[in-house]
Amino acid sequence: MPTTIAPRIRTLVLLFLAVTGALLAGAGQAFAHAALTGSDPAQGTVVEKAPAQVSLTFSEQVSTGAGSVRVLDPKGRRVDTGEPSAVGGTTYAVRLHSGLPDGTYTVTYQVVSADSHPVAGAYTFSIGAPSATSVPATAREAGGGVVGRLYGFGRYLSYAGFIVLAGGAAFVLGCWPGGAGVRAVQRLVVSGWLALTSATLFLLLLRGSYTGSGRIGDVFDLDLLGQVLQTKPGAALVSRLLLLAAAALFIAVLFGAYDKREGEEKRDLTFGLAIGGTVVAAGLAASWAMAEHASTGLQPGIAMPVDVVHLLAVAGWLGGLCALLVALYRGDTPVEASVVRRFSRVAFGSVVTLVATGVYQSWRQLGSWSAFTETRYGQLLLVKIGLVALLVGVAWISRRWTGRLEETAGDAKAADTEAATGATTSETTAAEAADTGAATAKTASVETASAETAGAGAAGAAAKPGAGKTSGAAAGSGSGSVAGSASGGGTEDAERAVQLARQRAAVDATRQKRLRDADPHRLGLRRSVLAEAGVAVVLLVVATALTSTEPGRTEQAAKAATAASSSSSSSSDASGAVTLDMSFDTGGTDGKGVVSVDIDPARTGANEMHVYVTRPNGRAFDVPEVKVAFTLESKKIGPLPVTPDHITTGHWSANAVQIPMAGEWQVAVTVRTSDIDQVTVSKNAQIG
Repeated sequence: MPTTIAPRIRTLVLLFLAVTGALLAGAGQAFAHAALTGSDPAQGTVVEKAPAQVSLTFSEQVSTGAGSVRVLDPKGRRVDTGEPSAVGGTTYAVRLHSGLPDGTYTVTYQVVSADSHPVAGAYTFSIGAPSATSVPATAREAGGGVVGRLYGFGRYLSYAGFIVLAGGAAFVLGCWPGGAGVRAVQRLVVSGWLALTSATLFLLLLRGSYTGSGRIGDVFDLDLLGQVLQTKPGAALVSRLLLLAAAALFIAVLFGAYDKREGEEKRDLTFGLAIGGTVVAAGLAASWAMAEHASTGLQPGIAMPVDVVHLLAVAGWLGGLCALLVALYRGDTPVEASVVRRFSRVAFGSVVTLVATGVYQSWRQLGSWSAFTETRYGQLLLVKIGLVALLVGVAWISRRWTGRLEETAGDAKAADTEAATGATTSETTAAEAADTGAATAKTASVETASAETAGAGAAGAAAKPGAGKTSGAAAGSGSGSVAGSASGGGTEDAERAVQLARQRAAVDATRQKRLRDADPHRLGLRRSVLAEAGVAVVLLVVATALTSTEPGRTEQAAKAATAASSSSSSSSDASGAVTLDMSFDTGGTDGKGVVSVDIDPARTGANEMHVYVTRPNGRAFDVPEVKVAFTLESKKIGPLPVTPDHITTGHWSANAVQIPMAGEWQVAVTVRTSDIDQVTVSKNAQIG
């Protein structure tokens, strides 16, 4: 039976590597959780005049830096100035040089979403008329290449390490306290700690290059590492390392002092380890929740603790399963059926928790039934649900084998007792026989020595006195030698008898182990647990891919925004939507800036108007008041006043602005920067 263990473990390892390699190789560019939902100028539009800035709107807040947004002219030269700045909500803008010539311009962006994933893309717009451009619209890539694949592998390794570490330790404390002294279980838990620690350090080094240049040479750039440490993901990784130091102390106590304690002292230590281990495991799980998708989007205050509970349930189930697999294949340490039964109850509770938290997470990330089939996240989630169902089915089979094993546990225990009794009896009998042989040999040697001494005495009586003495001495010497030889032979026989008894006991124990391993119930349990572990490996790969995939809710929102933007752009092109940029200076302190007026669709009837006020450096400028007036001087109409509503920092809007007839309208904007400082600037625009 033991000869079949290695091939099965080797098969499991090969399955693990094959699935991991296939998914990582096919992953390509990392899918982010933020998406571009709007831009101004919009993708593919043709504007009459050069805009003062380019603004991008995302589905969630993002982090920007120098070069995060670049605008390139038809020859590939940068025409943006400074770093992008937030202009309210999830909109970010970068200023452009003035006097840009006509042609097609390319906007490229690479930012980091609030859930730590890089977001990259590009699009084009034209000024005056489209032209050829030397810049491809896919010039930048985020999370791809060698660094992206290494980062993905590091994420998988960190999840696997956490599951083995937390789940294996929980299995020992809650299901099999005797496993604390089993070398194989100790190696498993320590391996989980080493995997999680090395993966965390690995991710910390890769993070700067992963979200930036993507070059492998930047992995050891200390400046990039310093920038990473100031970000939310960097802080989460450092926190994880600190918690792993506490986990190392926990492991040292669990596999050191814990196994040596007995009675009340051991129960007290179990309680302390359970509390401390739960706190450390929850902290490690929170290091993912605080930096990834649970920390942003809908209801982050609920999503983060739910995510922590979800990860702990995964570890309790799959990590405990790995520990059980090692225990079952540890031939010299049999696992009682009661241990498997206790783990079965833990696994059932973990599954119930996974279902409850998984339903909430699915609703939060998908938002609609159609997202299951129309988005990549939904499709992966369907695969995950199928794997969980398969795993539960195999676990049910394992539970049945456990029940059958418990039914035969009494008979097996009686057989073990009988075998042990027989081995002890054999050893005792052999020892007694050895002792008897030694005693007989000793008696024989004494009798032989007495006879020889008597013969020597008789010979001495017939000889001369001197000769008699000499002969007596010789006889005495000879008798002592014979007695010593006989006694030494008896001791050797006794040692051989004891050794033989031990060998017989070992043979009996081996025979009993073979009988136990040949038990069809135990064999069936081993096979079903091995199958569970194989499914769990694939499930973990899919779950890791889900954490780096754009949620279905976000993907569908981005598609809808893109469609609306395309429809709006087509309508604007047909009707002549306009954007007016006007510089102003109220003369007071901090009184300079730029006001932009967007009129859409710039036709007679109802129009939508947006007003943006920015400082000279492009940052949003929240002035006390903004008013707009429309005048058609050729027809003596106006001014028609409009007071837009304040939306967010530097942004005002008004709906259903009525333009009564077509013509060249003067658009006057009054900007007040203080109680006494204000100015009115104007431009003409063809409307209708």
